[in-house]
Amino acid sequence: MGFGKQHGIIVEVDDCLISEEVISEYFSCDYARCRGKCCEAGDCGAPLEESEIAEVERCYPVFSPLMSGAGREAAESKGFFEIDFEGDIVTPLVPGTQECAYMHTDPEGSRLCAMERCWFQGKCDFRKPISCQLYPIRITELGNGTLALNLHRWDICADAFVKGREEKVRVYQFLKDPLIRRFGSDFYEKLCAAAEYVNKD
Repeated sequence: MGFGKQHGIIVEVDDCLISEEVISEYFSCDYARCRGKCCEAGDCGAPLEESEIAEVERCYPVFSPLMSGAGREAAESKGFFEIDFEGDIVTPLVPGTQECAYMHTDPEGSRLCAMERCWFQGKCDFRKPISCQLYPIRITELGNGTLALNLHRWDICADAFVKGREEKVRVYQFLKDPLIRRFGSDFYEKLCAAAEYVNKD
């Protein structure tokens, strides 16, 4: 694990290069304000890891009843994933919209992931794509197999950055569970040690 104290540093933990913002910036999802807007905004679906495709397909019969009719039609006609304009694997969108096919809308109009709704209900053991749970961290695989973890900024999440600062919750702290889910507890402990050093003073 290597890190320095200068501004704009990159923290190295295991095989990951982590931008300073991941450990220094504040973030806490303000769902009461956004009401899940991220499920129906963007030029393409959420990034999917190749290993997740089989999990989505396996759990589809469980969570699909919570999807809209248009969402089910999109998933069943396109398949459980599609390839975006950059050649990446992503969740399918409802044609003509920016809406993720796997979105569930509750009676109050709040948007949720149908997979995660079933997970919370104990009906499904796959929560949702890790890219969704890790947001606003985005993972990029570099040419040598190293992973880069960077902070993504989106105007619909502006309130989350404000709330995080008010609550003094940093990005890596807010995302403890998904970081451990993706990289393990040992990785997270090393990241916390790096953050403590970088954020001191």
